[in-house]
Amino acid sequence: MSTNAKRIVLATFGSLGDLHPYIAVALGLKGRGHDVILATSEFYRAKIQALGIGFRAVRPDMPDFEANPGLAARLMDLRKGTERILLELVFPALRDSYDDLLAAAQGADLLVSHSLTFAAPCIVEKIGIPWVSTMLQPLGFFSIYDPPVLAPAPFFSKLRFLGPMFYRPLFGLAKWSVRSWCEPLRRFRADLGLPPSTVHPLLEAQHAPALVLAFFSELLAAKQRDWPPQTRITGFPFYDREGDSGLAPDLVRFLDAGPPPIVFTLGSSAVMDAGTFYHHSAEAAKVLGRRAILLIGKDARNRPANLPDGIAAFDYAPFSELFPRAAAIVHQGGVGTTGQAMRSGRPMLVMPYAHDQPDNAERVTRLGIARTIKRRHYTPAGVAKHLRILLGDPEYARRAAEVGSRMAAENGVHSACNALEGFLNSRL
Repeated sequence: MSTNAKRIVLATFGSLGDLHPYIAVALGLKGRGHDVILATSEFYRAKIQALGIGFRAVRPDMPDFEANPGLAARLMDLRKGTERILLELVFPALRDSYDDLLAAAQGADLLVSHSLTFAAPCIVEKIGIPWVSTMLQPLGFFSIYDPPVLAPAPFFSKLRFLGPMFYRPLFGLAKWSVRSWCEPLRRFRADLGLPPSTVHPLLEAQHAPALVLAFFSELLAAKQRDWPPQTRITGFPFYDREGDSGLAPDLVRFLDAGPPPIVFTLGSSAVMDAGTFYHHSAEAAKVLGRRAILLIGKDARNRPANLPDGIAAFDYAPFSELFPRAAAIVHQGGVGTTGQAMRSGRPMLVMPYAHDQPDNAERVTRLGIARTIKRRHYTPAGVAKHLRILLGDPEYARRAAEVGSRMAAENGVHSACNALEGFLNSRL
């Protein structure tokens, strides 16, 4: 598909899991000759500019977790985490976000938005810029036909058998229960002179009317009849580089020195609230007599003392290169980590924290490629028990390999770029 070169602004906010898919698509569009701008937190400026992608800072910036002990735990809380992200980080910066993103969008041919960039729909209404929205996880579509696990009330997932007749009023009640969260959005729209939203400000207004791109695999969720009809599932747009390097030489030496290890990771956000995860993970691997790799991030407190032989800790590794060399992957259920684990063809144990993670965990568990363990049950004995089953039952490995093979045929970047160019062409 071809089109004249266009100026395209991709707006996102959040952790690396919220950034990397947009870097992947930005690089794909840049490779097709487009002028691409990534509009996101100042924190990511150096990372993005090093890739030759245009950058515009949009507030809020990423919080300083080192200077705010306990903040990560507040934002990753099972019941209150999502509310706190919205009411404490995103909504207080609405005016700043609007001003920054409006400046970035000047002269652009297309604005592509993330579900947390709430200023984007307002800008579209104000200046009429063509708009495509995206969704990183199935939870964001809130379907009554494929009901997600709601982090504050995960027990409702056990009632899926009751179907839409049960979930329609339940989700209606859930939407009503978060009405107070929407008040900052209502006030902001009024300040801009915009009419009240005719759809739910949190759950529906972020969907662009012409095209919504679902940045995940159909294996994680198929399109449902109550999704926006203009939705297209692209597959995961994968990106996981950190600078120019791949696997660190000492990590490669560890992998080459023995059988495939169990990989333990908490992604890029839960890792800041690791607690005892890595200490218990090392103990579980020791109980099992298995080699293990702990991806501990930059917080030295995450590194267990006196690691035994066969267990190694590293700050970071690209999942796309490490996961295929694992025996199994233990992770927090972020959608980016989940996608990489699915693509690797390896079984997984998921310990979800909050937000979309419980829903992602249940989806891969239903696929037959994973088991789920609650955070409060994450003890050496509990982890070892799940991993014995996961590694001892060949059906998990068979199903995981099948999913990995099917995902190898997907190309989320190519599909997303084709969809965006097709949208632009349709407007010529």
